[in-house]
Amino acid sequence: MRKRSFFGLSKPSFHYELATDSFADPVTIPTPDTLTIYIKQELKRTGDLKVGTAVKTGQRLTLAAGEGASAIAPACGTICAVEPFLADYGRTWTAVTIKTDGGNDLDAEFSEASQTPSLETLARYLTACPGEPDIAPLMDERNPVKTIVIYAGNADLLIDTGLYVFKKKTAAVNEGIEILRKATGIEDIVIVVPEESVQNYSGHLDARIHPLPSLYPYAQPLMVLYHLTGRLPDESGMASMGVHFMRAEAVAAIGQAFTEGRLPVEKTVAVIDKSGKKHLARARIGTPVGVLLKRFGVEVNAHDKIVFGGPMTGNAIYSENQPIGPDTDAVMVQDKSVIPFYSDYPCINCGDCISICPANVPVNLLVRFLEVGQYTEGADLYDLYSCIECGLCSYVCPSRIPIYQYIKLAKYELGRITSAEEIDEQ
Repeated sequence: MRKRSFFGLSKPSFHYELATDSFADPVTIPTPDTLTIYIKQELKRTGDLKVGTAVKTGQRLTLAAGEGASAIAPACGTICAVEPFLADYGRTWTAVTIKTDGGNDLDAEFSEASQTPSLETLARYLTACPGEPDIAPLMDERNPVKTIVIYAGNADLLIDTGLYVFKKKTAAVNEGIEILRKATGIEDIVIVVPEESVQNYSGHLDARIHPLPSLYPYAQPLMVLYHLTGRLPDESGMASMGVHFMRAEAVAAIGQAFTEGRLPVEKTVAVIDKSGKKHLARARIGTPVGVLLKRFGVEVNAHDKIVFGGPMTGNAIYSENQPIGPDTDAVMVQDKSVIPFYSDYPCINCGDCISICPANVPVNLLVRFLEVGQYTEGADLYDLYSCIECGLCSYVCPSRIPIYQYIKLAKYELGRITSAEEIDEQ
């Protein structure tokens, strides 16, 4: 439950990319020999997804006779592997690898469905497209969404993928907004942009423009929510407040799909090398990350770190063969000499985490419960759900305690407990 009030950021002051900044056009990455996509469902039986099955670009792939979680084939080819994949937090997904053949055949199923925009069509076909549109909350009748918030940037630092797409695909964003209005009946759609960029978009977009400070972490979804409403959600999440967030790239993908009658399968990704230099790439979803790094001459040595995302909230991956997904906005490589390793050194009560926290969470007390797995106690006593997940506490911690990771794990585990209890009550 939200107890304490926000106060302004003190130190450090990091600035986001701005829509007024100029971006070089992305480098197009040729389709590799194999592409791997994930179906976010445990592999129990493959159904029609058998090795040797031919697929078309834009074809919807599922494990259970056309229903359940799905992925979109990003290119023509033949399925050459269907295997379990261990994702974050112990979740088990299914990895489908396609051997590409260079063909151009498009699957026609979505083209027919796109004639009548609806939430069912969006949920069935668009959730695995660039930006990974999250449609499920829009279909939750228990917590009806009243406002859709579109952020025209990225929540983490050094990433300019969202802003590039927003600037270059304004027409697609507008079309996506129109499709969302038709499918949901929701009229209140807000586009959040850095305050220095408001004048660039006023009058050009069919939505309410809301400026935000360009300082980190004001673009974190929970921070945006507080800035818009003056409140934060409890453990039930944003849905209880009638607000739903979507990436600008996700909205552009929706607009592009319905305009062209085919599903977009290319993702814009920022590649950040060891020196901090950024490159923009456009690649098929499912492209191994090593292909992108090789294109920009980024060499990964032993003990270097590859991160999906930005420096504050990104997740490390462990193989150059791991593919980019529909939500992969950035790939960052850190040299082993600059990696700040975490430790199990105890908290020294310096107070740095408290002074930096934009939500005024008593982090030093909260983390004591989380590191021993007492998640419920931490949530009840020390404002777990007030955390906006910006990672600043971990950044300044002299003991190198992985505070951010403890908080993410605690929220995930408590979410699982809540979901299990709701199922038992049904």
